[in-house]
Amino acid sequence: MSSADATRRPGRLGVGVIGAGRVGSVLGAALRSAGHAVIGVSAVSEASRERAENLLPGVPVLEIPDIIERAELVLLSVPDDALPGLVEGLAQLKAWQAGQLVVHTSGRYGIGVLGPARAAGAIPLAIHPVMTFTGLSLDLGRLPDSAFGITAPSAVLPIAQALVVEMGAEPVVVEEESRVLYHAALAHASNHLVTIAAQSAQLLADLGVQDPDRMLGPLMKASLENALAAGEGALTGPVARGDAGTVVAHRAALEGHDAPDVRQAYLGMARATAVRALERGILSPAQGETILAALADTPGGGGAQGLRLGGPPDGSSS
Repeated sequence: MSSADATRRPGRLGVGVIGAGRVGSVLGAALRSAGHAVIGVSAVSEASRERAENLLPGVPVLEIPDIIERAELVLLSVPDDALPGLVEGLAQLKAWQAGQLVVHTSGRYGIGVLGPARAAGAIPLAIHPVMTFTGLSLDLGRLPDSAFGITAPSAVLPIAQALVVEMGAEPVVVEEESRVLYHAALAHASNHLVTIAAQSAQLLADLGVQDPDRMLGPLMKASLENALAAGEGALTGPVARGDAGTVVAHRAALEGHDAPDVRQAYLGMARATAVRALERGILSPAQGETILAALADTPGGGGAQGLRLGGPPDGSSS
C-alpha cells in the first residue's frame, strides 16, 4: 500500500472516498478537516463530480481499484442495495488489502456485509451518520450536533469511535443484529416527518393558504422539541383529548378531499396515536374505544353513530 502523504503528522490516514454523494463528500471533507489526507474520490455523475470539486478541492477523481490500492482507509458511501455487490466484486478482483480500514456509512448494515473484505485481511467498520445531508458545506457545521451509529469488532471499536469523534460527532454503539431495526427507527422519524410535512402543506395550499411552510414551521418545530423533551407527555390534539367528534369531522373532510395518500396517513397515524395514548393512560378505556371506532377500517367506520358530537365521549371539557 502506497503512502498517501509522507508529510502528514503521525496517526493520519490516507482516505479514499468511494461514492461522492451527499454523505461521502461531506464525511470525506470532515475527515480531511481532522487532518487525514483524502487521496482520491470516485465520482460518476456530473452532480457527484461537482460535489467533489466543491467539498474536496484538489482531490483527484480516480477509478475505484486505484483508490483502494492507494488508501489506508476506504470510505464506502453508496446506496444500501449496491453495497454487498460492490464489496463482493472488489473481493473477486482481489482489491482489498490486509490491514486496510474499510468503512461503510449504511444504516441498514453492520460489519457482516464487509465479510469479503474482512476475509482478505481488511478491518471492517460501520459508521452511520444520524443526520440528513444536503451535500453542501453547511452539513459540516451540523456534524457536531449529530450522532453516528457504529458497529465494529470489539478489538477495533475504539478506531470507529475515534473517527467519529474526530469529525466532531458522538459515537453510539449499535449491535450487529440490531442494525436493521435501528435504521427503521431513524427512517420512521426522519423520512416520514418529511412526508407528513409535505402532506400538511399540500392540504393548506389546496385551501389557498399562501406559504404554508410559514404556518407549519413554528408548529412542527415546537411539537418536535416538546416530544423530544417530554415524550408522549407532550401529546395534544383531539385524539389525546378523546375528542371523537373532531376525529369524525377530520375523517369526513379528508374523505371529501382528493388526497387519498393524506387520508390513509392521517388514519394510520391517528390509530397509532390512540393505541399509544390508551396504553399510557392518556385516554381512558372508554375514550380509546370510541376513538378507535371512529377510525376503524370497516363499512360505516368513522360515522357519528353513538358519538356525542358536542364534546368528548366522557363528557369532560376539552
